[in-house]
Amino acid sequence: MSKALLRYIRLSPTKARLIAREVQGMNAELAIASLEFMPNKAARVISKVIASAVANGGYEAENVIVSSCRVDAGPVLRRFTPRARGRATPVRKPTSHIFVEVAQKSKDK
Repeated sequence: MSKALLRYIRLSPTKARLIAREVQGMNAELAIASLEFMPNKAARVISKVIASAVANGGYEAENVIVSSCRVDAGPVLRRFTPRARGRATPVRKPTSHIFVEVAQKSKDK
């Protein structure tokens, strides 16, 4: 089992979790291929983290599965945008921490 962690990525955790749930339990090679054709920013980022987890273990992508793909909330950058009559409204820029674990396929079957 090997893992990879990407921290402080400028991406909303709720949007990234939708993509992370799709690839959990999939073959790593199939997960990377399917994420390549998704239009989301989260898909590109999670694809790179899966590839990194596979490389960290020294495995081949076709021999492992994505055992865990978790997206945690990071710190929120708080900015302000000017509005009418000298006022300002807050703008929240959320960040995420993406954690991926891959494990070799079991030889049971």
